[in-house]
Amino acid sequence: MEGKIRIAGTVGESIVDGPGFRYTLFVQGCPHGCPGCHNPQTHDFGGGQDIELDTLLKDMCRNPFIKGVTFSGGEPFCKAEPLYHLAVELKRKGKHLMAYSGYTFEQLLELSDPFVKKLLGQLDLLVDGPFIMAEKNIELRFRGSANQRVLDVPKSLEANEAVWAEQYR
Repeated sequence: MEGKIRIAGTVGESIVDGPGFRYTLFVQGCPHGCPGCHNPQTHDFGGGQDIELDTLLKDMCRNPFIKGVTFSGGEPFCKAEPLYHLAVELKRKGKHLMAYSGYTFEQLLELSDPFVKKLLGQLDLLVDGPFIMAEKNIELRFRGSANQRVLDVPKSLEANEAVWAEQYR
């Protein structure tokens, strides 16, 4: 797989960025700038470092106990094309895929980049919506504020509207 992606970093073993034992990728660059974001170092599109997609894929798959991969950021959908190519390979390897986005599902469907919808088509779960400090709630599973939703992406795409992943409601 050819290509590069600009990232802020990775966490090789995580249990807080989605269900199960996961690998988390933090992409570099975010247009949202949510006050209170816990990853403000990922906002600058010029920050971080470039990494080859092949190198990243190998790192994501080296630990046989990793069952899923989470795309976080930054804003993953600003890197939709390289993440789509990575997601296709990860799905071939049987990985559960999840992403965090400051965009809502509805906003993502309206974006003009065709790779946004292609990337959505590879995901199992999506945590959507901006982090809102006034709605912060540390008791919510896999999300930071009450306005954010944990969506079942295949069901959402089929219905053409946001469908909650019931176990995270």
